[in-house]
Amino acid sequence: MQGRKDYTEKLFTSFQLSSRVPKENLYRKLRETLDLSFLYKDTKELYGKTGNPSIDPVVFFKLLLTGYLENLTSDRKLVEHCSMRMDVLYFLGFDIDEELPWHQQLAEPGSFTRPPCLKYCSTKCLPFV
Repeated sequence: MQGRKDYTEKLFTSFQLSSRVPKENLYRKLRETLDLSFLYKDTKELYGKTGNPSIDPVVFFKLLLTGYLENLTSDRKLVEHCSMRMDVLYFLGFDIDEELPWHQQLAEPGSFTRPPCLKYCSTKCLPFV
């Protein structure tokens, strides 16, 4: 007898991303290993005291790192890619129903732009390399 799977979308689904990301997943290991808390102190002076809140500097760096690891050069494609991957959402600290930063917000948060950011963070996080 031939089976048939019918899909009915649920209005609510209850699960934790951490339970869906395998223990050996790269992004899970990065989340457990990397301590990027130094970014808050080190980037505080780069942001103004007024205006709209910026992207969290840790999230910004994690997005840049994801773009580098996944070979994504477009901010728009990076945000789209990250929003579809549960392991990346878990790494970024976002839940499945949370909106990621808008792609244009990645252009230049403060003056902490891409090349200096990646170089600085890699020397602080990976001094052994």
